Amino acid sequence: MYGLTPFERRGFDIFDPFRSFDEEFGKGFAPCRTDIKEEDDKFLMETELPGFDKKDIGIDINGDVLTISAKHESQNDEKNENGKYIRRERTFGSYKRSFDLTGVDADNISAQYDKGILTLTLPKKQTQVPTARRLEIQ
Repeated sequence: MYGLTPFERRGFDIFDPFRSFDEEFGKGFAPCRTDIKEEDDKFLMETELPGFDKKDIGIDINGDVLTISAKHESQNDEKNENGKYIRRERTFGSYKRSFDLTGVDADNISAQYDKGILTLTLPKKQTQVPTARRLEIQ
């Protein structure tokens, strides 16, 4: 009876815990990892955004909140010689994450995107040393 299972003919067992859905049906969307490193005068933030184009990434600053968002869409069509679909797949993925900018000079943040890695340079705010002065009595 097991020989009639359509998944077995394709070499795929839906209950096999060692085979992922992504292996069989293509690369899915994975959560994007972010690493933040502190240096003397700045923070360096690296966010993995594989598969996204530069134009699909948004970086917004609202007050003391930095939000990184990205949206990805792709479509794969396979047709037979008659022009009819034998397979049509679509994938959509989005990412959105916010970070607190307390202690960061938000006006001087810079961003670069290269080979799927978004790198933000977040300069630290310069501490304001209070000025001392003496008031004259009138």
